[in-house]
Amino acid sequence: MNRDFDDGVAQPGGSAGAARRAQVGLRERVKELTCLYGIVAAAVRPHTSLEDLLKNIVNLLPPAMQYPEIAIGRINLDHHSYTTTNFRESPLKLAADIVLSGQRRGNVEIAYLEDKPGAESGLFLEEEQRLIEAVANHVALIVERWQTESDTSRLQQQLRHADRLATIGQLAAGIAHELNDPLANILGFAQLAKKSPGLPAQTEQDIAKIVSSALHAREVIKMLLTFARQMPPTKSRVNLNKIVEEGLYFLASRSTKQGIHLIRGLTPDLPDITADTTQLQQVLVNLAVNALHAMPNGGRLTVKTLADDNHVSLIVEDTGTGMTEEVKSKLFTPFFTTKDVGQGTGLGLAVVHGIVTSHGGLINVESEVGRGTRFEIKLPIVESVEN
Repeated sequence: MNRDFDDGVAQPGGSAGAARRAQVGLRERVKELTCLYGIVAAAVRPHTSLEDLLKNIVNLLPPAMQYPEIAIGRINLDHHSYTTTNFRESPLKLAADIVLSGQRRGNVEIAYLEDKPGAESGLFLEEEQRLIEAVANHVALIVERWQTESDTSRLQQQLRHADRLATIGQLAAGIAHELNDPLANILGFAQLAKKSPGLPAQTEQDIAKIVSSALHAREVIKMLLTFARQMPPTKSRVNLNKIVEEGLYFLASRSTKQGIHLIRGLTPDLPDITADTTQLQQVLVNLAVNALHAMPNGGRLTVKTLADDNHVSLIVEDTGTGMTEEVKSKLFTPFFTTKDVGQGTGLGLAVVHGIVTSHGGLINVESEVGRGTRFEIKLPIVESVEN
């Protein structure tokens, strides 16, 4: 830095001036290297979130400037800003773009809160512009590495989840098949006993409870087999609006009894899809029943259908209790339930996930504690076939 100044004051010429210039240049270079070293040290620190890392980096910028006492910094990345504590907008600034894979994702800014009119070399040094560019490049590398590690971690988690699902699916299928025969015997003999003449009233009620419980157990077994994909879907060309109308017919009275306002929003002329009608009705009922359980004191249940160029969507939205991020992360795990013992099997959403996946569809879930939950099921549209 061949500049003849010290804190904005010009120095006399000659050997003393040259020595002073060298001293100032060395001091500025040490500050720049200290900044870059601090960034590297922060980047290799384990278990640091990207947000905390960027906050640390932005605080390393002002001390690297020639006037650190009036310097401020900001890092903008993907519509988020990380600033020094005393930051405010200033026209006296340098900036460098953060570029990842050829795309601008933000920038690094350094600014001064006031001008220094007496500075012989100007407010900013050429080396400081190069430093800001170097910092922007370092930030881009850090973000790229963080994204790679995050993607790898997410993929490993998905693989572990898929492995657990496969294991549970095999176990569930085995249990379901083992239970089918004795359950059929229980149901058959109970129904025969119910037809016996002269049964006491209490006995008839007890047998009716046996039949009801056996039928419920049979439905649970069907859900287990669906989850384990032991019951392949029987697909045909269907209209989602019709499936929703039939499903809501059975849910309307229950909604009214619970003080829940049922809102329909079915898009007319919805394109057909290839699907198993019974399984999609099960998807709708499972989502709607979960929504009803989430609104014990009443609310609104909204069921809509939408379409874009490639998909039709089923949207089930409630104004209930909502879910935490922890609950959302376990939402489709078999046998996971937030309901009390005896009130839920923990299979409903696992079955929904299995059915939607087998139809080539996607599930998107949005939820906020105290504000409700929104499920969107996207299913591929049938391509038109020319005769």
